[in-house]
Amino acid sequence: MRHAKSSWDDASLSDFDRPLNKRGKEAAPFMGKFLAGKGLTVDLILSSPAKRAKETAELVKQAANWSTPVEFNDHIYEASPQTLYSILSKVNDELVSLMIVGHNPGMEGFVKLLTGKLVAMSTASVALVEFDVDVWSRIEPGAGQLIDVCRPKELETKSHKSEQN
Repeated sequence: MRHAKSSWDDASLSDFDRPLNKRGKEAAPFMGKFLAGKGLTVDLILSSPAKRAKETAELVKQAANWSTPVEFNDHIYEASPQTLYSILSKVNDELVSLMIVGHNPGMEGFVKLLTGKLVAMSTASVALVEFDVDVWSRIEPGAGQLIDVCRPKELETKSHKSEQN
């Protein structure tokens, strides 16, 4: 997942300290409810410690009503796809599902590295990737199957259209 939309209102804040803006504070819980509505759960959320990513992870978790632990990993902030891959390969093998909350361009590159497909990861987007492996360290680049890319704007548009019908 890419973090939700952040605020640029306070020029004195560092990039790391930028919080979510109004749209981001609405999109993150929207995505949490959407994921829970699809019956999706995760065993762990690994997040960048940047303020906007932390807020996104917590809002998604809360809205999805997951009891999932959230861990903050300094290496996710401004991570390259290769760094994200390295983090993924070291995940505890007892975990079956995982959500990583990070930043672009790393997240788009990470999805491409895992699946071979280049997809747009707008703010608060979630790429659902599946692997046919028993341990995280056996995930090979390109071996992931891209199941779906869920973007809040597209989901909201679909939801408004179905309400009108």
